[in-house]
Amino acid sequence: MSAKRRDNRNRILRNGESQRKDGRYMYKYIDNAGNAKYVYSWKLVKTDTVPQGAKNDVSLRDKEKQIHKDLEDDIVSLGGGMTVLELVKKYISQKTGVRHNIEANYNFVINIIKKEAFGNKRIDKVKLSDAKGWLIKLQADGRGYSTIHTVRGVVRPAFQMAVDDDLIRKNPFEFQLATVVVNDSVTREAITRKQQRAFLEFIKADKHFNRYYEGIYILFHTGLRISEFVGLTVSDIDLENGKINIDHQLQRKRNMEYIIEATKTDSGTRMVPMTEEVQECFRFIITNRKKPKKEPVIYDKNRVAYKGFLYLDKNEMPMVALHWEKYFQHICEKYNKIYKEELPKITPHVCRHTFCSNMAKSGMNPKTLQKIMGHSDIGVTLNTYTHLDFEDIQKEMKQVCDSEL
Repeated sequence: MSAKRRDNRNRILRNGESQRKDGRYMYKYIDNAGNAKYVYSWKLVKTDTVPQGAKNDVSLRDKEKQIHKDLEDDIVSLGGGMTVLELVKKYISQKTGVRHNIEANYNFVINIIKKEAFGNKRIDKVKLSDAKGWLIKLQADGRGYSTIHTVRGVVRPAFQMAVDDDLIRKNPFEFQLATVVVNDSVTREAITRKQQRAFLEFIKADKHFNRYYEGIYILFHTGLRISEFVGLTVSDIDLENGKINIDHQLQRKRNMEYIIEATKTDSGTRMVPMTEEVQECFRFIITNRKKPKKEPVIYDKNRVAYKGFLYLDKNEMPMVALHWEKYFQHICEKYNKIYKEELPKITPHVCRHTFCSNMAKSGMNPKTLQKIMGHSDIGVTLNTYTHLDFEDIQKEMKQVCDSEL
């Protein structure tokens, strides 16, 4: 009968256990795929102490318990050896046919994780406190709440995929983000009617910026998304029936490639009614539209051609969102240099939010406003009604009460 194997403290070692010459313990086992695997620890049991200078670790016997539990539950040992970065890349690789802005978001997240030591951490080693600590670090490093929200929006489902694939037991990113990092994002508020009027009057009177007056007026009075507005072609404007056909949007990638995409949501495909003033603005734009040497043509994924874009840049290509965002920025800067009562930051999206707010204040039915805005969720539209100030609520209450008398 062979003698029992013992460690250097004369303790009996179990099957698969051994002790190396340097005193470190090793456990050999076979995983569910039939491969030999090894784990190590300076401690056989948790009460052991580690040699001076060695890193404290979970004891070998505790590791064995977890391994046997994982094998029994068909959990892949050691998270398949996959790192956080490798997991996120695998998750993203399975997201085919996404829109270019989603693809850009994925690349943005990958670039952040590549720069972080957290990205090289093995996924089975990531605990809840590690996940929270990493996001806190990102904010401490100067990352904004919206950026952290975007990062977590990719990492959390990636870890859920690892759970579903039996690589790990629990998703360490299942927590409320607002309970971990401070929401320092600035809410884009609607501007007042007085501010809107001052802004538009300033543009109309300015020798340089007045060329953009009609476009900005339209944004304030239709609630169009800027990507929808820049994607409009002459054929989308039905002046006879007073409606705008919204069934696509124009985007430009970082590599300067122009693409036509479907609207943001199915609800985004819609007909938007025009006031007489908006119709006049479109007439002016179409009449004074730049005549290019060669009409730019942009194709969608089905090779349907779009041409006749309302605004063209100096290269005779369609203007995109970035053009208009810069115009808004320069207009605000010029206005605020001249007038003591400054305007807040105004962007194309502020125009959309202002339109929605103005329609809500005017008493428009929420379902009607939802249709015009192209909101897929009525909750988004209703949220505008919760932003009404006391005077608006008081006025509406008086109207309702008077009507009952």
